[in-house]
Amino acid sequence: MIVEGRAWRFAERNINTDLIMPVTAFRLPLEEQAKQVFASHRPGWAQEVREGDVLVGGPNFGTGSSRPAAELLRRLGIRALVAESVNDLFYRNCVNYALPVVECRGVTAVVREGDIVRVDVAAGTIQDLDTGQIVHGARTPELLLDIIAAGGLLRRLRAQGYL
Repeated sequence: MIVEGRAWRFAERNINTDLIMPVTAFRLPLEEQAKQVFASHRPGWAQEVREGDVLVGGPNFGTGSSRPAAELLRRLGIRALVAESVNDLFYRNCVNYALPVVECRGVTAVVREGDIVRVDVAAGTIQDLDTGQIVHGARTPELLLDIIAAGGLLRRLRAQGYL
């Protein structure tokens, strides 16, 4: 699974689910919730995201609660998350909502915001196509790739007759 897109950098440590999905979004329809992503952290960011973009995060990205923030990132058009490290719960929510995710130490030192990146999720490699630099992260296990390719956990379970 390979994703190519424009990079958005959120390199700070401990970007939490409260920043990604603010409490003000909870009672809104999903399309309106997506417009609130990072509203307090980077106002207007959600309106700039295009289909196919890639989010590049710092250490412990997605810490906090199990808010369905990964679903909102997908709705905005984010097609992969690459971060120095990803909180375990958020990592699993990314898989459950079919958002490919790669942990890659050193990625924020290599990828600049706005550059085009190629993410090979299975191999765990990230290449900044503007500079040519490549960094190697963790490979994504095949079972998780299968869940992502199926459109997320619920879709996979439905397709297999479990739901």
